[in-house]
Amino acid sequence: MPVAASAVYFLNLRGDVLINRLYRDDVGGNMVDAFRTHIMQTKELGTCPVRQIGGCSFFYMRISNVYIVIVVSNNANVACAFKFVVEAVALFRSYFGGSFDEDAIRNNFVLIYELLDEIMDFGYPQNLSPEILKLYITQEGVRSPFSSKVRQQTLLLVVTSYHEVRAQIDKLLCFSLHYLDVNVEKMECITCILPNMSRALSQAKLPSLGWLVRSHPTSSLFLVDKAWVLPMPTDRPVPNATLQVTGAVGWRREGLVYKKNEVFLDIVESVNLLMSSKGSVLRCDVTGKILMKCFLSGMPDLKLGLNDKIGLEKEAQLKSRPTKSGKTIELDDVTFHQCVNLTRFNSEKTVSFVPPDGEFELMKYRITEGVNLPFKVLPTIKELGRSRIEVNVKVKSVFGAKMFALGVVVKIPVPKQTAKTNFTVTSGRAKYNASIDCLVWKIRKFPGQTESTLSAEVELISTTTEKKSWTRPPIQMEFQVPMFTASGLRVRFLKVWEKSGYNTVEWVRYITKAGSYEIRC
Repeated sequence: MPVAASAVYFLNLRGDVLINRLYRDDVGGNMVDAFRTHIMQTKELGTCPVRQIGGCSFFYMRISNVYIVIVVSNNANVACAFKFVVEAVALFRSYFGGSFDEDAIRNNFVLIYELLDEIMDFGYPQNLSPEILKLYITQEGVRSPFSSKVRQQTLLLVVTSYHEVRAQIDKLLCFSLHYLDVNVEKMECITCILPNMSRALSQAKLPSLGWLVRSHPTSSLFLVDKAWVLPMPTDRPVPNATLQVTGAVGWRREGLVYKKNEVFLDIVESVNLLMSSKGSVLRCDVTGKILMKCFLSGMPDLKLGLNDKIGLEKEAQLKSRPTKSGKTIELDDVTFHQCVNLTRFNSEKTVSFVPPDGEFELMKYRITEGVNLPFKVLPTIKELGRSRIEVNVKVKSVFGAKMFALGVVVKIPVPKQTAKTNFTVTSGRAKYNASIDCLVWKIRKFPGQTESTLSAEVELISTTTEKKSWTRPPIQMEFQVPMFTASGLRVRFLKVWEKSGYNTVEWVRYITKAGSYEIRC
């Protein structure tokens, strides 16, 4: 059963309506007052995200400093409602340059209303693909100012010939697109560079506010990181837009051309762990996703091979040969992007797809068995009477010696009546944070196959009244380990076929980070 939304509200943290859209007349315009009165004012926003008030169901989610509320007057699919919210936010971010908050909504309310009319019809979700919607909603959102880092890296190229301009743009534009994530979605290709552009460039100035330039009167000159480029007009009609929206490959438009064909693939995993104080694992799983960024010409067909057990067994069966030795994993709860050919996956157990242009999430998965924990934590906490506690925590990295973890943070809880702390650490820095009642131990870079130790003495405020015993909350960890996967997932191959037969460059990166990584003490 799909969601049939009667209304959608965007509220700030105070409960003020930023934008609202009524899709049906079965609810009144004052439904947002019921949300404020029964949910926001009663401090129940952090509890169940689904509430029923006065015969209507409220589905709400907080994104940054904005609450998105869907009001439904009849029975509806809750998962579908939240899926719509997640995809709608991703769509807005693609238009706003990656940001979605109260300021972005206020700066782009006209564009948001236009998008809300397209992505939902009479309360039923429609097409939320950014690639398709940008074909006929070409308006660009107001983006955040450039960061200071990008400003410092930006310089003006003064060139003397057409060929030098074109060579510099071809070189620097690829760098900007692939590594700095500079948004140039409206720039489809460079049509021409005027021969006398060098004179305009030499006279150009960068004022302190905004990127302004005095260029040739007939040109429209834009700055992309380190290169001045002349984009195609963005208000021209898109050929066969309707055919593409309703076609078999609606998520990718035809006619894409790139000077350098590249594919970037990221495997990002989050490790969730609950370990006892004695070192036994109580609960452990890995949630992962495969992110891709494609800059490919034409209509390529991609095939991705992983070291999953089912895929390897199916490949060996089709080729009538035994399965190769090596570690295999079992994927649970796999979810694919709409571009994946599910028929071929069911028959051949291979991930085949025609990718969208740019960045997208290819698949999500979960693994519950055979998890390789990146860290082992051995805590020892002794309560010496009512006024002193001794803390000793040993953290050991169990991944490869050539690897390292970044941004390691260990939060060790202490009682609220802590008065004084003394630390001794073998690496990193530690301090007491009274706002969260924790000893915060930070290690910037943690090499593999090493261990670090924290020893601390905690003095407590002595009180005459009897108090409840300390409950000892679990120790929490944060980290990020590049080129390591806790699940053991590996990319065996990534093949690209296109009728023109061009060569491609494939980049693969692995990242493992902490999800809910807790150790009882």
